[in-house]
Amino acid sequence: MSFNIAGKTAIITGAANGIGLSIARHFADHGANVVCADMDEAGLLDQWGPNPDEDGEEAGNTRIFAGDLREKLTIANLLSATIDAFERVDILVNASRQVALADPLDADDKSITTLLNQNLMTSLRLGQLVAKRMILQGEELQDDDKDTPLGTIINLSSIASTRTLPGLMGYSIASAAVDQMTRSLAVALAPHRIRVNAVSFASLMSASLQNTIRENPESLEEILEGTPLGRIAPASEITEAVQFLASEGSSFMTGHIMQVDGGRSLLDAVGNPSH
Repeated sequence: MSFNIAGKTAIITGAANGIGLSIARHFADHGANVVCADMDEAGLLDQWGPNPDEDGEEAGNTRIFAGDLREKLTIANLLSATIDAFERVDILVNASRQVALADPLDADDKSITTLLNQNLMTSLRLGQLVAKRMILQGEELQDDDKDTPLGTIINLSSIASTRTLPGLMGYSIASAAVDQMTRSLAVALAPHRIRVNAVSFASLMSASLQNTIRENPESLEEILEGTPLGRIAPASEITEAVQFLASEGSSFMTGHIMQVDGGRSLLDAVGNPSH
């Protein structure tokens, strides 16, 4: 079973920091051509440096693209920049996510709309556009290559999609929508030999979580008590799951929501039940 992604071209959103950055670095280290997209241009430049000049002899296998992907024109420009740099796209990883607390009874709170736009609609629009490009690439194949897989799309989700916590209602709704979008696109794109899957995860030992633990040491104990495997995963355990879904090793998987959460989603969401 091969998890090889070398020579493939991947667009990875949210690549200026956090899990998106980890996935982009992992893919680049494993030989993929990677377009790192984020609205944080300063963060992209800090992590990846500027794109090479057109006359640069050592262009490397990474490019950065800064822009607000909630805008349709920006999404189109991202795809154009990818094709200009690497001539094709084989993998899309929608890793740009936003988490926000909200009052579920506040009718004026715009956080649910914001989260749906950021976590759902951006991924949907980009997935649709990239899929059309993958289909076009398939039309250019020779007759004896007509069974070749055309591409794969991986969305990042959260176990919040099945949990009930009022303050995270917007994030939970958006995560559940991402899961259903993944299944729906998987069925729609299967005839075109494009696979769509998602990785759903819980707490990662990120810089933000480390800061939270320093400020509130009790939070570490709470997370560990709620995780059957009794530890918090490093980002690498998510990036490797994403690589698996992007590779031919998962060639018969589509519409799957892979949970990488240490068993946390297996526990009762409201604590110890009374029955």
